[in-house]
Amino acid sequence: MLSLRKRAWISGGVSALVAVTVGTLLLYSFLNQKVLDRFDSTLADRHTQIVVALSNVPDDPDGLGDLIFDPAYQTPLSGRYWQVVGPDGQIYASASLLDGTLPVPQTGSGKLTLTDAESTELDQVRIAHQVITLEDGSEWSVAVAESRADLVAERAETRRSLIVAFALVAVLGLASTILQTAAIARPLDKLRRDVAHRWESEEALDGKDYPEEVAPLVGDINTLLARNRDIVGRSRRQAADLAHALKTPSAILRNELSALAGKGRATDKALDALDRLDAQLGRSLARIRMSNTGETTFARTDLSNSVNRFSRMFAAMAKRDGKELSTVCEPNLTIRVDAQDIEEVLGNLLDNALKWCRRAISMTARRVSQGIELTIEDDGPGIAEKDRNAALQSGRRLDTSTPGTGLGLAIAIDLLKAYDATLELDASQTLGGLAVRIVLPRQLVR
Repeated sequence: MLSLRKRAWISGGVSALVAVTVGTLLLYSFLNQKVLDRFDSTLADRHTQIVVALSNVPDDPDGLGDLIFDPAYQTPLSGRYWQVVGPDGQIYASASLLDGTLPVPQTGSGKLTLTDAESTELDQVRIAHQVITLEDGSEWSVAVAESRADLVAERAETRRSLIVAFALVAVLGLASTILQTAAIARPLDKLRRDVAHRWESEEALDGKDYPEEVAPLVGDINTLLARNRDIVGRSRRQAADLAHALKTPSAILRNELSALAGKGRATDKALDALDRLDAQLGRSLARIRMSNTGETTFARTDLSNSVNRFSRMFAAMAKRDGKELSTVCEPNLTIRVDAQDIEEVLGNLLDNALKWCRRAISMTARRVSQGIELTIEDDGPGIAEKDRNAALQSGRRLDTSTPGTGLGLAIAIDLLKAYDATLELDASQTLGGLAVRIVLPRQLVR
């Protein structure tokens, strides 16, 4: 579904273009008629000039040319012509006609008529024609013609001017639509940013900071934020309380089994079952946290600090076993992930690497084009490419010679999926063992 901003842009743009197109057509039609009216008015004035001149020399029509002072009438085929036909059918015409005649109607009218005509000699012309009756009762056919070339040129110039003017109006209209949409959408953008900030700061939104149309929505969002914050907080506290409550009986059982083992009793199966029970409970609790995390949390975590802290802790553990952990971490890596979640992922992956490596582990955290990449490598036996998908499945163990439940990777994957992060298994190019690569997408990088 289109966003409100895109809807406004599209509807505003279409409306502006339709208005400009209709306006252009209407104004062009109006101006086109105005140009024709002005052309006809000038033609009518010239016709009147010929009639006045004829009324002064009704007995000597040959002298008409001397009474009309317009050089265009003397220039051959200049585009401006006059023609008078006497009662006896004798034709008197301007020198510009040469030997041609104007194509006037055979039957005249006492009213001035303006028509378009075309002849072989004169091309397209517009003619003003009228049959007049002088004081002596004689009837004369008087016609004045003007080439349509000037009319066509003026109309073309008007059309070009209109196109340029309305193109500018269209651009201004579209720009105005974009600016207006941005101004209208600004309160909604502010509301979106404020919701994210208020989730972190646990402050209520103030309806007075928004337009009155948005104010009712602000109240609903405040209620929803408070309710969601309470649900998320309560769920995570319950998961933490449950984990704490289960640790005590699990520790008691483990101590009892250890005591029985000290007396020579076989407790391997019971300890293995208890390990699996602890791992399954841990994964279930992680899933509870996962269902109340991801996009519902706006917590900030200093990933650089978490990586360096876990590096120091696991480096000490590795040193006791005669192993070594090296870490390279870019500073100021901040992510929108709950600290407990990302640290549980780090703990599980580093615990697996420490368990399977021979001598060395390396951990790197850096920015990449996709977001932030976190890689943990070891020099252990690794995992064959054909077995990597099976290793990512819940509880699958490819080698049972080393103690464990096989759920460490599964728990890490569950938590990472909640944030749309990815985990991949590959061969280490530097240490030769397994490389576990995590990519936290750009939307999680703060």
